[in-house]
Amino acid sequence: IAQFHHERWDGRGYLAGLREKEIPLAARIVAVADVYDALTSARTYKHAWTAEEARDLIVEQAGHQFDPHIVRAFVSCFYELKRIRQR
Repeated sequence: IAQFHHERWDGRGYLAGLREKEIPLAARIVAVADVYDALTSARTYKHAWTAEEARDLIVEQAGHQFDPHIVRAFVSCFYELKRIRQR
């Protein structure tokens, strides 16, 4: 998972330049979760995005950066994920 979660659905990622289903399923899932967490978390160098801003970027990147099927699953449980994070 750690090795492949920076691959992109369109093949423009790294380390190996894998694309689509060449990327292990777990890494495709973690790619979405990692970006959502990174965007919605405050860092010393950036403010936290709202959950909706992060969701919108992830949806925009479906088929490019992210597996569209994983993005659909993410969107289908978005409000539950948001509630969990707020706790």
